[in-house]
Amino acid sequence: MLNWIRKNGFWSTVTVLGYVMFGILILLPVFTIVRESFFGADSGRFGLENYFTFFTTPYYSRALLNSLVVSVGGTVGAVILGVPLAFFTTRYRIRGSAGLSTLATLALLTPPFLGAYAWIVMLGRNGFLRQMLMTIGVEIPTIYGPMGIIIVYTLQFYPFVFLLTAGGLQTVDRSMEEAAENLGARPFKKFFRITMPLVIPSITSGALLAFMLSLANFGTPMIIGGRYRVLPTMAYNMYTSEVATRPAMASTISIVLVLAASFAIFLQRYAANKRKYTSMLLNRPVVLKLKGVKNVFAHLVSYGIVALSTLPMVIVVIFAFRNTNGPVFAEGFGLDSFRRVIVEVPQAITNSLLFSISAVIMIVIVGTLLGFVVSRKRNPANNVLDTLLMSPYILPGTVLGIGFITTFNNPPIVLYGTATIIILAYFIRRLPYSVRSAVSILQQIDPALEEAGVSLGAPPARAFRKIALPLMLPGILSGAILSWITAINELSASILLYVGGTITMPIRIYLSVMDGYFGPGSAMATILLLATGLALLILNLVGDSRRNIV
Repeated sequence: MLNWIRKNGFWSTVTVLGYVMFGILILLPVFTIVRESFFGADSGRFGLENYFTFFTTPYYSRALLNSLVVSVGGTVGAVILGVPLAFFTTRYRIRGSAGLSTLATLALLTPPFLGAYAWIVMLGRNGFLRQMLMTIGVEIPTIYGPMGIIIVYTLQFYPFVFLLTAGGLQTVDRSMEEAAENLGARPFKKFFRITMPLVIPSITSGALLAFMLSLANFGTPMIIGGRYRVLPTMAYNMYTSEVATRPAMASTISIVLVLAASFAIFLQRYAANKRKYTSMLLNRPVVLKLKGVKNVFAHLVSYGIVALSTLPMVIVVIFAFRNTNGPVFAEGFGLDSFRRVIVEVPQAITNSLLFSISAVIMIVIVGTLLGFVVSRKRNPANNVLDTLLMSPYILPGTVLGIGFITTFNNPPIVLYGTATIIILAYFIRRLPYSVRSAVSILQQIDPALEEAGVSLGAPPARAFRKIALPLMLPGILSGAILSWITAINELSASILLYVGGTITMPIRIYLSVMDGYFGPGSAMATILLLATGLALLILNLVGDSRRNIV
């Protein structure tokens, strides 16, 4: 190995190892799923039998339609909430806008199944809010079913649209809007004819992220979907039913899920590129101060949107301190649920911390090196590698979990049932965060600094370690924290990969909710929220320190 590095150079070796890693952890599992999808579940013959069955059997094809319905519904809801919030907080003086952004981001970084669980507590069959309304004669449907899924998706993923649209609105040249005003355009018409087209790429990018995560989500439809089947839950159910045979239909559903996600990416790029609007960015927008009814309306809309998305987190924390009697809540408050969690399932907490931290260490090391390669060593091989490293974005966790099991459950690599397979799933799913963070920070560092070190006789690896790496630390830390937040909340892949000894907090919460033990589930969810909130606070402090340096 050392001879290879000396002969070909350190960064060429990193590129080769990047391809090897991609081949083992992404290409091989995907290839295994594709292969299994072409072998008949009953006959075992090679062909299109499974795909024919999928598209001609209402039981399967309806799941595809259901997935599209709730994903599109959640995406539309995310746009409806995200765009107004971005517009009001960037164009007008909204008191506490920084706090609103933080709360919206926290809602984004908490797992969707926590929101689903909180809405069950409020609007489930015995939800306290539903019961309160029924006592005054107002009867509303339960949260179960497609509408409940869409509500949870909307409140969970609208921050994607909000954050990206806010960034786009801050770069619109205000001279174009002023020209429209001079020509007599009213504010409503000016927004839809001038401002909106300029930020369409930002809106569609946020909508794409919302759609992709909605399409791939497992926990929410599993908890509140009832009999409303979607592709991720069907893939999970089919795999568990086919565990003694070839995972034919589970693999077929997984491929359909990936194809649907890929098609969504194509549509987003088509929509963003169909009409291109540009501006000179000479006159950036100014923040205006509203008065009277308009000011009240802007504040009500902004605070109302964020309050709705924050409400599930508040409910989870409150019910974590409610006394319980088995699966039933009792009068009063206390720490009984926390004691039960710490005494009965401490392994879930330690596993989550151990697995996520182990994965993040790997993510930081590999992501930093690969980020440097694809940013600084531009060539055809590294350009292709840069594209391939983003592929985990279009692989739903359920698909990756099935791929890992079918690939790493047979010699020569047997990992199923071990902590290693979960750590590797965390690692490859969250690696893009670290790579993009490293690339982003490197774009702000002049390559001449490293070139000067090399010209003075330092080997490339040493020049990177001594010069570039210290300057990259804030970006590396940001990527690491974001990776850790999303890894510790992972459910869709780990629900398939875990065994009794490798259970994690999200899995334990999911099982508690499914079994009706909302008290311990709330307590563990509160611990998970606390960990996520602390990590987000550190991330914000890192961002503040970077701004102070500049």
